[in-house]
Amino acid sequence: MHDLGGHIAEAYSLGAGAWSVAPVARGALGQIWKLSGGGSSWAVKELLFGCDEEQVGREAGLRRAAEDLGIASPRLMPNRHGAYVSRLSAASGESWVKLYDWIDGTTADASDPEILDWFGRTMALLHRAGEGAGETPGPWYTQCPRDADWKDLHEKVRYAGLLWSDELGRFIDTSAAELGRWVTSVDPVDVVTSHLDLQPQNVLVGRDGPVLLDWDNAGPASAEQELARAVYVWSGGNQIDMDSARRVARAYRRAGGRAVIAGPQSFAMLFATALNFIRVQAECAIDPTVTAAQREFASDQVVASLRTVPAMATVSQLTAALETVW
Repeated sequence: MHDLGGHIAEAYSLGAGAWSVAPVARGALGQIWKLSGGGSSWAVKELLFGCDEEQVGREAGLRRAAEDLGIASPRLMPNRHGAYVSRLSAASGESWVKLYDWIDGTTADASDPEILDWFGRTMALLHRAGEGAGETPGPWYTQCPRDADWKDLHEKVRYAGLLWSDELGRFIDTSAAELGRWVTSVDPVDVVTSHLDLQPQNVLVGRDGPVLLDWDNAGPASAEQELARAVYVWSGGNQIDMDSARRVARAYRRAGGRAVIAGPQSFAMLFATALNFIRVQAECAIDPTVTAAQREFASDQVVASLRTVPAMATVSQLTAALETVW
């Protein structure tokens, strides 16, 4: 990646000179780098598993609509040809990259009441910005592996000799079956275009306040199900803080958010994404076509995810605690 600094600067008309690239963070889909030179810094997202240019278009469109409503986010920069993603070739290989403003700040503290208020209000504004979505949510949010899919995957993982094979098997026999029963299609009337990855680590508190990052998943989703997933995540997951949950929900309602958490069915998106993430990472962990580093990263993700699977008991408690908010 280091030899791409100059290529990126050229693609985005950033100017000549010495450009350095340093790694910052790694996510499930991409690597974040800091590009520095000429007294300026930029955030570069390298897409590790290819690029869906239509998806990038959704991201750019939602960002513009959200900005008009006052939601702060790093600018997604067009390259010199006006495209929001660039395909670059260098000695180290070919990469798809996106360029953003670099933001200095700290990760949001989900226990801070002001941050919780900001987040609830921001989610309501996002749902307003994304009203009238004409698309159907993708299978990542509305479907999950079937029993036969899990059985096949478990056999492959066990054959590969991965240490977490037995833990995966227990998960398949218990949580996967229980949560999967609630994963269903959504009501088209409830569909909005939204961020779809609203979690504290995607909020950076900078000099001018909170900034929402990581819009790569932007697309259609059930507003009800995104609300339920976000309230669960922002109030501590299985280590739930009911006061935080109520605070987020009330801020959402005060800002005009119309979605309502009605019961376990509202958490279908939470369940689907949790199940699908474990499946995809387990598949990557045994994939001989990816790098050893990618397999190791995926394996670590599986282990961590198996230990934080949403609990139905928590979901039931959360639903009951929020009844007075609606």
